[in-house]
This record gives sequence, C-alpha cells and structure tokens, in this order.
Amino acid sequence: MKRFGNLMEQIADRDNLLLAFWKAQRGKRAQTDTIRFRAHLEGELARLRSALLAGPLDLGPYRSFTVHDPKERVICAAPFADRVLHHAMMNVCHASFEAYQIYDSYACRVGKGTHKAVERAREFAVRYRHYLKLDIGRYFDSIDHELLKRQMRRRFKDRRVIEILDVLIDSYETAPGKGLPIGNLTSQYFANHYLGVLDHFVKETLCCLAYVRYMDDFVLWHDDRRQLKMWRDRIAGYLEETLRLVIKPDCLNRCDAGMTFLGYRLFPAAVTLARRSRIRFRRKLTAAHYKYLSGEWSEAEAARHVEPLIAFVRHGRSEAMRRRIIARL
Repeated sequence: MKRFGNLMEQIADRDNLLLAFWKAQRGKRAQTDTIRFRAHLEGELARLRSALLAGPLDLGPYRSFTVHDPKERVICAAPFADRVLHHAMMNVCHASFEAYQIYDSYACRVGKGTHKAVERAREFAVRYRHYLKLDIGRYFDSIDHELLKRQMRRRFKDRRVIEILDVLIDSYETAPGKGLPIGNLTSQYFANHYLGVLDHFVKETLCCLAYVRYMDDFVLWHDDRRQLKMWRDRIAGYLEETLRLVIKPDCLNRCDAGMTFLGYRLFPAAVTLARRSRIRFRRKLTAAHYKYLSGEWSEAEAARHVEPLIAFVRHGRSEAMRRRIIARL
C-alpha cells in the first residue's frame, strides 16, 4: 500500500491556507468568529502556518447543539480557526484518502454524492432479485481511536502530518478512546475511510459484484437470499473483530418490494420519496415560508434554504406533492 509523504509544506503553504479560509467561511460569513478572523487575515494565516509546522496545535472547544433531522443527533461545531485548519489538511490529504476508495463508495467524494449512490443502487435493483441493507449502530460514537490512528499511519508517512491527525482524532471522545464529532470535515473523511477496509473485504474477499456504501449505510444485492444471509454473517463477524463495530438488525427483501435508502424509496422501475422525506420537505418548506413572511429571512436567505430542498425531492416522483404544498402556502 502506497503511503503519502512530504505533504506538510503543501498544507502550510499560504495559498492553501487562504483557500481553506474561503472554504471554511462559506455560509458563515456573517458569524462573529468569521468576521474576526477575516479582519486579521494575514496574521491569522501566519499563526496557523506556524502552528502547523512547529506547534503547539491548540484546538478550541467544540460548541454542541442537537438537531432532529430526521433523527436526533448531537452536532459539534469547531471554532472557525479550527475549521480553517481542517480544510487546509483535507485540501492536501484528500488525494490519499481518495486513492483507497473503491468505485462504489459514495460519501466525501467529488461527484459521488447522494444522488449518484441512489442511481447506482437502482441499477443493481434492476439487475438482481434480492437486497441486503445494513448499517452500523451509533457509528460515529463507536469509531476506535487507536484503530483509526493505525489506518492513518498506513496512509501517511510524514511525521508532522501524523501528529496533527492524532491531535484531531483525540480532540473528542464519547467514551475513552472512542468517537468522532459529527459536523467536522475531518470527521467525515475519517469515518468514511474507517470503513474502507470493509469495502475491500466485501469486494475482494466476499467477491460481491453489487455493493454500494454511503458512509455507514451499505447494501449488497444478489439473486440468492441464502448467499446474502451468509454474507451478512461474515460481515457482522468481520466488523466486530476488525473494527469493533456492531451492525443493526438487517433488512433482507425483494428488490421489487422497494428499499428505503438515503431518503428515497427505490424500486426497479422508479425512485420515489421516503415517507420521512415527504414530512421533512413539508415541514422545512413551511418554516422557510413563514420566516420569509415575518422578515426573519431575506428573499436570498430563504432561497438558499429552499433550493436544496427542491433539488432533493426532484430526484423522487414528487411533483404532485410539491404543487399541493406550494398551493396551500
């Protein structure tokens, strides 16, 4: 396995740090810590460069809040300066993470988002009779720090890069030596890479031809239910032994019965919205409408929230639903 080295100068390069700043401030330009960082931009970038090259790397405390979209999650927001650091690291380290990914891994990758994963899953639903859908219980909370650090050492050989990755991994825990904060750019990369070994196990050891993973949601397809059951048992044992993870109760069914995946219902002949997605769309669109009418949001801000909602539901058969909701509003 090729390890990547000589990355630290690229990470600490001023142009990379400036790019990281512009990425980190997207959608957050009006926040106080963003304004403060921007007002002293050259000094902040110089301080960050010095901390990257020689230390100390002093990460600030996370600000935690709970969202219910669609299920309850605790989101951990890092200080703005730390988010710039995260982008600076991943701008350069992205290539190493990407090199380990298989074709059918669809999170944290350019051109491999939710809709591509759904399209690929539907391709397999057309070709096979049965599917096995699995996901992992409390995935982000269950990621083992020591195992993740070993994985990082197999990808990178630059000592300073490894030191910084260790600090980022150790900056948060839900139990001793466990857990990643939901909401960090680095957490997305770490969590996606952590299951990369599962991808290679499924494709190279189990020889499964039809497999899609989006973070900790993954699906296998086959014409024989018995084969899928054998794979389920092998995967459960592999995850527990190799990554110390436990899968939730599985869903094994016929493809023509439909499968809920990433907010959609997938059938061989169509993709529709899952019930939970319809409820979420109605609730969020209604909330945006009244925030605009009350003056809390400007027209531009309301559009910024509504456009991704419309883009999501358009990928499922939803025109009649959209028309009903908009007409009522």
